[in-house]
Amino acid sequence: MLSGSIPSVSGGLPKLEMLILFENQISGSIPSYIFNISSLQEIDLSDNMLSGSIPSVSRGLLSLYGIYFNTNNLTGHIPEDMFDHLPNLKELDLSYNLLSGRIPASLFKCKELQILALSNNQLEGRLPVEIGNLTMLQIFLFGVNHFGGVIPEQIVNLTLLEQFQGAYNNFTGTIPRQIGNLKNLEILNLGVNDIAGPIPPALFNISTLSGISLAGNQLSGHLPSNMGIWLPNLEQLYLGGNHLFGPFPMYILNASQFTHLDMAINYFSGSIPENLGNLRNLMTLNLHFNNFTSSEMSFLSSLTQCRGLELLSFGYNPLVSGRLPSLVGNLSSSLQKFLASECNIWGSVPSEIGNLSGLIRIELDNNKLTGLIPASFGGLEELQSISISYNKLEGSIPSELCNINNLAFLFLTSNKLSGLIPSCLGNLISLRNLFLDSNKFTSSIPSTLTGLNYLLILNLSSNSLSGPLPIDIGNLKVLTSMDLSNNQFSDDIPTGVADLNDLTQLSLSNNRLTGSIPESFGDMLSLELLDLSRNNLSGEIPNSLEKLLYLKSFNVSFNRLHGEIPEGGSFGNFTFESFMGNGALCGVPQFHFPRCKTIPLKNSKAKAKLIIYVALPIASTILVMALIIIILRIRKRKRKDKLTTREDLLLLGKWRRIPYHELHQATDGFNESNLLGERSLKSWVKESISSPLNQVVDTNLLSTTGRDRLAANNCALSILQVGLECSAELPDKRLDMKEVLTKLMKIKVKLLKDIERV
Repeated sequence: MLSGSIPSVSGGLPKLEMLILFENQISGSIPSYIFNISSLQEIDLSDNMLSGSIPSVSRGLLSLYGIYFNTNNLTGHIPEDMFDHLPNLKELDLSYNLLSGRIPASLFKCKELQILALSNNQLEGRLPVEIGNLTMLQIFLFGVNHFGGVIPEQIVNLTLLEQFQGAYNNFTGTIPRQIGNLKNLEILNLGVNDIAGPIPPALFNISTLSGISLAGNQLSGHLPSNMGIWLPNLEQLYLGGNHLFGPFPMYILNASQFTHLDMAINYFSGSIPENLGNLRNLMTLNLHFNNFTSSEMSFLSSLTQCRGLELLSFGYNPLVSGRLPSLVGNLSSSLQKFLASECNIWGSVPSEIGNLSGLIRIELDNNKLTGLIPASFGGLEELQSISISYNKLEGSIPSELCNINNLAFLFLTSNKLSGLIPSCLGNLISLRNLFLDSNKFTSSIPSTLTGLNYLLILNLSSNSLSGPLPIDIGNLKVLTSMDLSNNQFSDDIPTGVADLNDLTQLSLSNNRLTGSIPESFGDMLSLELLDLSRNNLSGEIPNSLEKLLYLKSFNVSFNRLHGEIPEGGSFGNFTFESFMGNGALCGVPQFHFPRCKTIPLKNSKAKAKLIIYVALPIASTILVMALIIIILRIRKRKRKDKLTTREDLLLLGKWRRIPYHELHQATDGFNESNLLGERSLKSWVKESISSPLNQVVDTNLLSTTGRDRLAANNCALSILQVGLECSAELPDKRLDMKEVLTKLMKIKVKLLKDIERV
């Protein structure tokens, strides 16, 4: 547990031969004086926290044979002249650091080098052809870097080579044909590169080979027909992710020590051998994504003899078919992964699967399974993932599944499951992904599900769920995706949804949700998809959504929204389809909605000018009208005091009784818009100053003060004139109701036209 840095030492420890400090917590840089100690034979600083660059070697260190700096945080290039002074170096391990650049040419002067480990760095460039000069090399580890180009043919000169491991690089070209010269080769690992062409037949003449990994390349062709004859010691063969074809290599069954076989994601065909059980030590069998055949999956019977089997994968072989036999429960108790998706399995899931006590993952997707989910699954205490989507399973989710404490992934998409979602699923605190979509579940979401604090993805879409969304749905703090679409959820969207700060996808479409879109949705800054379409939402689209800069997909179509569509943030990237079916929306032309009648004033100066030039004249006019009415009433009262009763009766006798149908016609059915009371007058003024007037305030109205003042004054004078005509002394001289309404509407229209023209 040593920590701190390697101390500087006066005099440099001239007699030091071995410095071994591996597996501590030492930090800081490697002191430069270390490479000045002429007596040094071995330096091991591996498995620490050292940083900085590798110091240069300035003098000959004839005794130094081993340098182990692996598993630190060293950076920079390997010193170019470092190996000019290390003629007897035998072992060099710089793996698991952050070193960059190319392999220095001086390295190939170390003719005694036996172990060269450079893996898990950021080294680049081609492997120099000078690699063939290291004829004493036995182990060469250079995987997980950025090396590229072709593998030089000069590697065939390394006749003592036992391990040649360069996986996870960018190598191209082909495997050298002379690779069969490496008679001592035990492990060949060139997986995950871009190597193409056939596998050289000479490779399978190396009887010492115990492990071959060529997975994840572009290799093609058949496997050599003599492979099993000359590989008696072969234990591991990884060929997945290539373009190989042909039948299963039957001769591999003669390799008695065989433990791992991966032929996945190729074009192999023919029958899966029924005597795979001959490989008694088999631990991994991966055949998925090929064109293998098997009648009634008879090969499973022989695999029960492989008592160490941990992974069995034969999915996505469409020509494999049959009922999953109950003897599957006799497979190894060590079996951890049983993967059999999309291979035409029919019938029910045998309850005997519950005997596989070591099972961690089971996949049976895209088959023709029927019946119930076995309750015996509940006894698989180690199970972490159940995936039986896209089948025809029926019934309910057995409550026994709630006993699987380690369950993290439950995929039951697209079946015929029904009933209630068990509330006990809330006890599965390890659950990360829950997919129950496209089934027939009813009732509401159990409130217990909001206690799944580590749930990342929740998909309950396309069921018959109803009721309100859980009020405490915001407790799912780490949720990244939630799809509750195509159900019958109702009521308002809980504001707690906005507490899901990590949410990237939210779909609530095709429900019966009401209320408005919460303003707080603008706080979900990680959102990339928001679908609220086909509900009964009302109100406006919150401007706060403009803050969602990562939003790529947005849909609020077919609701009852109104008002202006926001323009900022990601809204400039959306189209009409995102908003259609909301007839009361308005916005910029790209959305194909009408332009908005109201555009907010941009600054207080514009507001002030509007008040001065428009609002004040209108208010003044109203005040004048009020004064006129008051004066007229006073005059009328004085006249009334002077007139006799006869005069009053005579005046009344000259008035004409108005029939109801005329009054109804004149007032357009007593429409509220024709009322002249206080409320209607205020609404008329409000409507007048909030109509197309505001559309030109920022651009035209405020820059032409003379003309807009004139328009406002003309309006005020016109209204005053109507007021005077309504207040004539004699009744037959006054305007009737219909004439008043007509004149007022003409004044309004003229005012709006004048303002538009300005």
